[in-house]
Amino acid sequence: MLSLIIRNGRVIDPNSAYDGVADVLIRDGVIAAVGTNLSAPQGSNVFDASGLIVAPGFIDMHVHLREPGFEHAETIETGARAAAAGGFTSVCPMPNTSPVNDNATVTSYIVETARRHAVVNVWPIGAITRGSEGEELAGIGSMKRAGAIAISDDGRPVMNAQVMRRAMESARSFGMPVINHCEDLHLSGGGDMHEGLESVRLGLRGIPGASEDVMVARDILLAELTGARYHVAHISSRHSVEMVAFAKARGLAVTSEVTPHHLSLADADIRPYDSNYKMKPPLRSTKDVCAVVEGVVNGAVDAIATDHAPHPGSEKMQEFEKCPFGILGLETALGIALEKLVHPGKIGLPKLVELFTTGPAKILGLNRGTLAPGVPADVTIFSADRAWTYDLNKSFSKSRNSPYDGHAFRGGPVATIVAGEIVWQC
Repeated sequence: MLSLIIRNGRVIDPNSAYDGVADVLIRDGVIAAVGTNLSAPQGSNVFDASGLIVAPGFIDMHVHLREPGFEHAETIETGARAAAAGGFTSVCPMPNTSPVNDNATVTSYIVETARRHAVVNVWPIGAITRGSEGEELAGIGSMKRAGAIAISDDGRPVMNAQVMRRAMESARSFGMPVINHCEDLHLSGGGDMHEGLESVRLGLRGIPGASEDVMVARDILLAELTGARYHVAHISSRHSVEMVAFAKARGLAVTSEVTPHHLSLADADIRPYDSNYKMKPPLRSTKDVCAVVEGVVNGAVDAIATDHAPHPGSEKMQEFEKCPFGILGLETALGIALEKLVHPGKIGLPKLVELFTTGPAKILGLNRGTLAPGVPADVTIFSADRAWTYDLNKSFSKSRNSPYDGHAFRGGPVATIVAGEIVWQC
């Protein structure tokens, strides 16, 4: 394999606290060196990153690639291409496929399909319970041996506290984190959007913030009881952010992620009855959005994850009450994060890079998220200022469900490198 040297970029590696203009030398698919005025083997490919940021490869720890079972919405191949176009070098698909990824056979299928067809790394997340039905634990150990790196019943939260306790105990014994979609279905059942003035104004059924809060509170108590590593998926409520901060202050192994859409949109931003704004958790109040942003600033939030959830137009473009929850997220994530966090001065670029790299890598125990010599050469190169407009019709995803079509961004991905190979470049 030819060597690749990335020259003159601003190298940001939160894992080593490196931040400065430097070169990155890649040899045989791994990071060989980071430093100034590096020499490269004769014939090496050269990427001039002047004026750009060179970071460890971005990791999206929460995506839905739909395969197996729902290939009409997305496949591992198309989702991986969308990920690369968004600057992500690794993605972690949730288990709500058909069949559910609750056993080693399905996990192995995802791993092997990704090996053959995906341009980025694919790290499967296995189910907590069989069929994600919340009753009997799935084959956690066998899924781990097949390649699963965490467990979750995302989209179908475990309502039974005893089952969740056993899941945490089992996951702890296997050294895996438990990721939960925090929603009390008895409180949220039948709801379409956040419960508040906007839901009343639109005449839509509400999903109260408390439906998230009570589940986060329960799970934090169970995490303390079991000593498990516990992660709150797509956190959206101000009270949930406060509880995660409290758990961290007590020294519990509790982490959380936020989606770009929960950082950037509130229920008041919903275009009336536009199904592209229907997601779960729903877009919350402006107060909740501000609290989630503050959670990013103060460390209650550890990662940005997209919850990329493709749906074909035949399903999504129905009445708001009938259409499924979820939007695309991979290709717009960085642009939104820059717009809502960096450009307003909420956080700096090193913190942003940490949220996309070191944060998820530590939560999942991945040997990624760093530019340390010897580590696989996954690299994201992006601009903080490049002007571009998101054209949904040019998306690499098979689906088109996004509220950001036509949105003008300042800053975004420029090139995505996986194992030393450029897999996408603008």
